[in-house]
Amino acid sequence: MSKKTSLKDIARHLGVSTALVSYVINGKEKQARVGPEMVKKIRRAVIELNYQPNLIAKSLKSGKTKTIGLIVADISNPFFSAIARIIEDEARKSGYVVIFGSSDESAEKSQELINVFLNRQVDAFIIAAAENTEDQILGLQRSGIPVVLIDRYFPRVPSDTVCINNTEISKKAVTHLIDGGCRHIALLTYKTTLAHINDRTEGYKQALKAGGLKAGKKMIREASYQDIEKDVEKQMLDLFNKKQKVDGIFFATNSLAVLGLKIINKLGIQVPSELAIVSFDQSDAFDFFYAPLSYVSQCLNQLGKEALELLVKRLHQKTRPKADGFQSVTVEAKLVVRDS
Repeated sequence: MSKKTSLKDIARHLGVSTALVSYVINGKEKQARVGPEMVKKIRRAVIELNYQPNLIAKSLKSGKTKTIGLIVADISNPFFSAIARIIEDEARKSGYVVIFGSSDESAEKSQELINVFLNRQVDAFIIAAAENTEDQILGLQRSGIPVVLIDRYFPRVPSDTVCINNTEISKKAVTHLIDGGCRHIALLTYKTTLAHINDRTEGYKQALKAGGLKAGKKMIREASYQDIEKDVEKQMLDLFNKKQKVDGIFFATNSLAVLGLKIINKLGIQVPSELAIVSFDQSDAFDFFYAPLSYVSQCLNQLGKEALELLVKRLHQKTRPKADGFQSVTVEAKLVVRDS
């Protein structure tokens, strides 16, 4: 096995001090006033000599691993995979590596991932929290590890959060349907206690009330996460029975929209002539649907960047915030109106 390249090897190769090489490798060339030409030479030598830093030794010395644990509900969901990529790219700019995990909307699996990441000694967490994981977030806060909740939040747990204006944008989306002439608007959402989803239901109700319409119980359909495909089909078939008129529908997530569109096609309902649709968030599957669909854009780039920026801010602080010192960032989502 060949000997690993050390800082001394690079310094000897260039005829400079080990300290000078260390400044450049650790991104402190400006503070040390290293000239730009020398920075280029050192970085070139790092590549040519295949220098690999000893991260374990470095973390033992600094007490930091420069890693962030990211837990999302489902990495296969386009929304979360896009968020993960944005956070990964932004973290790299700040010198951090991101480790991913999916909770699959399970509190048990979420705790397992937290334990694994803690064993890996991550410096901080960004979490799209699963239902019933309030105690997990509180536990991380008590341990002093920075954690930022993204997309989701718990009203009774003070925490750093980055979310969108769910209630307001949902109200705007449903108002768009009303302005288009819809008077019998249904909602397909999840059966959950998660605040961000229930905020969307609240926005739906507010829009109907403002439009002089009633939010009938039969028009609000809730599907469970378990066996989601069968439950969505059941809810949709029950919604579009012969005794009930529906001329508009608001899907609370893109996943529900994709499953719902399958049933709409199966029933032969024509969009937009018979039914107007607005989906919360977009899906690539919409491109294969015969009619363009209006949707809520969650501005993912800003969502991911704000979360990483807030987390890095906490990492640079020596003390953790008190209950009233946490920061809540709201990213303004946009309604993308198309001819449906």
